[in-house]
Amino acid sequence: MEKRNLYLHTTPVEEAKERYYRAVKECISIRTEEIPVDRSLGRVTAEAVYARLCSPLFNASAMDGIAVEAKKTRGASEEHPLVLRRGEDFQVVDTGDPIREPYDAVIMAEDLLEIDEDTVQIMAAVAPWNHIRPIGEDIVAGEMLLPGHHRIRPVDIGVLLGGGILQVRVHASPSVGIIPTGTEMIPPGQEPEDGQIIDSNSGMFAALVQQYGGEPDRFPIIHDDYEKIRETVKEAVSRDDLVIVNAGSSAGTEDYTVHVLRELGEVLIHGVAIKPGKPVILAIVDHKPVIGLPGYPVSAYIDFETFVKPVIELFTGSSLKARPLEQAVISKRLVSSLKHKEYVRVKVGEVNGRLVASPLARGAAAATSLVKADGVCIIDQNLEGYEAGEQVQVELWRPKDEIRHTIVSVGSHDLIMDFLADLLPDLFPGVHLSSTHVGSMAGLMALKRGEAHIAPTHLLDEETGVYNIAYLKRIFPDREMALIKGVSRIQGLMVKKGNPKGIRGVEDLPGCRYANRQRGAGTRVLLDHLLKQAGIRPEQIEGYELEAATHMAAAALVKDGGVDAAMGIYAAAKAMDLSFIEVGEEEYDFAIERKNLELPFIQDFIQALQSEQFKSRVKEAGGYGTENAGKIILI
Repeated sequence: MEKRNLYLHTTPVEEAKERYYRAVKECISIRTEEIPVDRSLGRVTAEAVYARLCSPLFNASAMDGIAVEAKKTRGASEEHPLVLRRGEDFQVVDTGDPIREPYDAVIMAEDLLEIDEDTVQIMAAVAPWNHIRPIGEDIVAGEMLLPGHHRIRPVDIGVLLGGGILQVRVHASPSVGIIPTGTEMIPPGQEPEDGQIIDSNSGMFAALVQQYGGEPDRFPIIHDDYEKIRETVKEAVSRDDLVIVNAGSSAGTEDYTVHVLRELGEVLIHGVAIKPGKPVILAIVDHKPVIGLPGYPVSAYIDFETFVKPVIELFTGSSLKARPLEQAVISKRLVSSLKHKEYVRVKVGEVNGRLVASPLARGAAAATSLVKADGVCIIDQNLEGYEAGEQVQVELWRPKDEIRHTIVSVGSHDLIMDFLADLLPDLFPGVHLSSTHVGSMAGLMALKRGEAHIAPTHLLDEETGVYNIAYLKRIFPDREMALIKGVSRIQGLMVKKGNPKGIRGVEDLPGCRYANRQRGAGTRVLLDHLLKQAGIRPEQIEGYELEAATHMAAAALVKDGGVDAAMGIYAAAKAMDLSFIEVGEEEYDFAIERKNLELPFIQDFIQALQSEQFKSRVKEAGGYGTENAGKIILI
């Protein structure tokens, strides 16, 4: 039986960080190097830097004009102007020219009345050192220009060069070995076959290493072979300052990383109480830090930020600015385990003067949640989570000013939300759209709690056959509401190319494998309505409980995920090259409180809906109508 890496104990995050950082600090030697000042941007000084020269190097004119002896200007006034002669009383100077004896003041050209080429008239006396920059006014030779442990900025480079410094000693950039492992892994650019996974983590790690001041050293993918992993780790340790081994850190039978590191060195920590990212390995091999990161992208990223980044900072001598922490209202209940410190990716926006955080997918493999996230809500290990509406602490990944100009949308999914998110900053620089897809009903409830500016919705009222209006009247009886009209769109059954099952409508779904949408989604409401009309019970459909969060996710399940059909929009079926059985047209609109219609970025949103650019994108996607886009219906 293969040996597994079972977790008998997980170390709290702060304890793991402190123990490992202390061990790394004791065993490594920090290198410095001297580099040209003009190539030092972003590097960290290893020692204080002192000026070699004064700036300016001489007494210099601060203005264009004439250099004079101040004592010779005494008595000059508008009533008694004084005439000065070139060579005898003054010398013409430009800004930056040296001022030499006997001259000790400068009169600006604007304050002179030129009589002829060699004669001027002044109407005011000047004091000694008037408009003169004395030697060393800015920099004095021998004074400290930059302290040690200072990250060099563009302005610092100017001061260093002005002080006569051409070379500066900085902390050497650490070389970071990146070893991807896994028999199933293939490099980017190679077309994946069934069961193969593209190695995307190595590229992310290399970029993070560069961002934090290191030099990435990427190794080719190593298959799950103990000896090959062992030899590659030995090679990396011999040539790099820090080594990352990606994947193979968990409890699988072919997860060899921890065994290799125990053979080659000392494993200080295996398993940390962090979610995602528990199976991290913190080791020392030949006095070099070696960190085993899990294969799931989100776990790998969280562990890199938590454990790898501080080690890189130790080498570079810097402490990068911590991301800001802000208080926000959480829009959805979050349940967490007391066993872990959990990092939940969130979308963040400002609604009615307060920050609102909407949780994204929490899976360790949900790499796109990192791209979409505006920050993370950190749930400490001693908490079981938060209820919707509670105040939480959020670490922001985007500037707060940018978040203030973000339209917060919570509700139904449609491809047009991606079109609008791409289009808005182009049409209206600084304006952004943040979309969280939870379904129409959940979106309206978020709007009611004041956690969104708009709620995309397409809820059919069975009695009237009208979309959305009845729901707004029922859910918001005491509020003045409005609908911003969006698009009409064709809904139907998405089936495999060529419709091999011969599905004609919902009446053919029993006996097929189906992918549904989440509870409260307008598409699910429509399906239930059609099933009811056809006399079909939900339990007759295999997969009725399988929920996809978006139309594209449902289409992907039909394309390659083993299901035969899913309800969705025509544009999603077209994008995934699926066959489509139309069941009807519906209205996809945006619910909003009337008071928010006048918000500047909502006006921008309405203009974007009415723009030719938007209509062109929608027409290209197919299955939409835009004749009413941007119209307002007061309710």
